[in-house]
Amino acid sequence: MNEHEKINYVEFPAKDIEATKAFFSAALDWSFVDYGPEYTAFSNEGIDGGFFKSDLSASTENGSALIVFYSKELEKTQSRIENSGGEIIKPIFPFPGGRRFHFGDPNGNEYAVWSDLGA
Repeated sequence: MNEHEKINYVEFPAKDIEATKAFFSAALDWSFVDYGPEYTAFSNEGIDGGFFKSDLSASTENGSALIVFYSKELEKTQSRIENSGGEIIKPIFPFPGGRRFHFGDPNGNEYAVWSDLGA
């Protein structure tokens, strides 16, 4: 649902659109709709968004916002990400309210996954 003045969509840079689609499809069961060779979109993943062709990447080290996923099974999600070719940037660590880890996608974009279960 589109809500007035609320976050509605997010876009990420992608050096390799096909590798991006393969990674997120394998790691998190996402599906995509292509809009030409330099853009692909996803929906129903918590927020809708897309990946655009770019040589840049998003990371907290570069001052980027951090997109954080939630998991009911943190270790299982980490394994799926690793088995799909994701790079663990920060292994699971505790923080007030739960535990989380950070990972990189094939483009070098940084994300985190957290859980309040098993903390």
